[in-house]
Amino acid sequence: MRSQPDASSWAVNECADAELGDLRRTNRLVELAHVLAQHPTAALPEACGDGAMLKAAYRFFSHDDIKPQDFLESHIESTYARLAQVPLVLAVHDTTEVDWTGHPATTGLGPLGHTACQGLHVHSTLAFTPERLPLGLLAQHVWARDPDDRGKRKRRKQLPMHQKASQKWLTSLEAVCSAHDWCPQTRCVSMGDREADVYDLLAAERPAGVDLLVRAAWNRWVDAPERSVWRTVEAQPMVEHLVLHVPRRGPQPAREATLTLRFGLVTRRPPQHRKAEGLPAVTLWAVQVREVEPPTDVTPIEWLLLSTVEVHTAAAAIERVTWYACRWGIEVWHRMLKSGCRIEARQLGTGERLQRCLTRYSVMAWRVLYATMLARTVPEMPCSVLLESEEWQALSCAIHHCPTPPDRPPSLDEAVRWLAQLGGFVGRRRRDQPGAETVWRGFQHLRDLTRMYRIMRSAPP
Repeated sequence: MRSQPDASSWAVNECADAELGDLRRTNRLVELAHVLAQHPTAALPEACGDGAMLKAAYRFFSHDDIKPQDFLESHIESTYARLAQVPLVLAVHDTTEVDWTGHPATTGLGPLGHTACQGLHVHSTLAFTPERLPLGLLAQHVWARDPDDRGKRKRRKQLPMHQKASQKWLTSLEAVCSAHDWCPQTRCVSMGDREADVYDLLAAERPAGVDLLVRAAWNRWVDAPERSVWRTVEAQPMVEHLVLHVPRRGPQPAREATLTLRFGLVTRRPPQHRKAEGLPAVTLWAVQVREVEPPTDVTPIEWLLLSTVEVHTAAAAIERVTWYACRWGIEVWHRMLKSGCRIEARQLGTGERLQRCLTRYSVMAWRVLYATMLARTVPEMPCSVLLESEEWQALSCAIHHCPTPPDRPPSLDEAVRWLAQLGGFVGRRRRDQPGAETVWRGFQHLRDLTRMYRIMRSAPP
């Protein structure tokens, strides 16, 4: 017994505008998104529930005329609608490796960081509010590295920019500029980690309303007596101590880090080996934070942030640091994609099919993270903004051991806590917030609860 998405379903909102050349393909995309999202961890046969849907899923992912970007565009347009409702968006870019080494028969993959591993590289742009609410994907670029390029780093330095791997940062910036064109009233800040410290990105032309915030990786020359960017910022007086919450990472527990703060204006010169290109100097605001007395078993925080947004006060510098801390959200999304949706366990035979599957599950992973953070941002909203009517009704009946649901949907905070409770969240204190992991485990149980609720509700007395 398989449910059909209604007009208010998230799958309809995120997928129904996809232009796939045939309306039947779009309808299939919506139905697949609705079905697979009900059990994101399950293998395709279990998630689809019956042979007809499983066959349709394999046929959809194998269709050569369907490009991943074709159905990602529908989600991106929905993301634009969410962007238009907020004044500031932090567009976070990051790259991750998706490892399919365990499936040696799969074709169309490329080498990863280790010579014995094969898979795909995924560079995504995920939009966040300063309150860390993920609004959706703005772009995603997936590729397999050419095995012949391994070990040719020196040769790659001589290639033009459009042939280098660092071109992905410029492509992501173009996606942010496109989002700003759609939402001109929304200010966009394009953010990246140390890998994004690419001179071409810092010197790229941007429209008004689009800025940069990048963590520095290279101690480049600057027009200052100290000569280098690090020495120039370290010569500035320490203006503030701030406390930053560092989330849990692997075996390291969450902690509160005390940081010293410095900031100043720097003018970076282009790399020496590119003098002939006539690249302009770039003037940026630099903000440095360094952890004071870190624990002995952790890597201390030391960031040097470069931004095109002006920083004249300590409060503005602290704001840039809190903006950059939002970058951790995309790492949570990567974990949801790999652990929550088990994308590396999918077996579809070719890299092209896996790319279509990856794009589909990327939107599903966003939905779980969106649900988690939305409940923290606007807890009083009705949960109908996230769950379909039968879903929240089944959830309420299961939590309260009651056969009759309430007349009105509960608040979003209550519903997400109930979901997390199904996934193992204890929440001994009211201020404890459920994490994305317990929420996605709760979504898996919700599918079975909703299915049984439909059966029992339609049963004769």
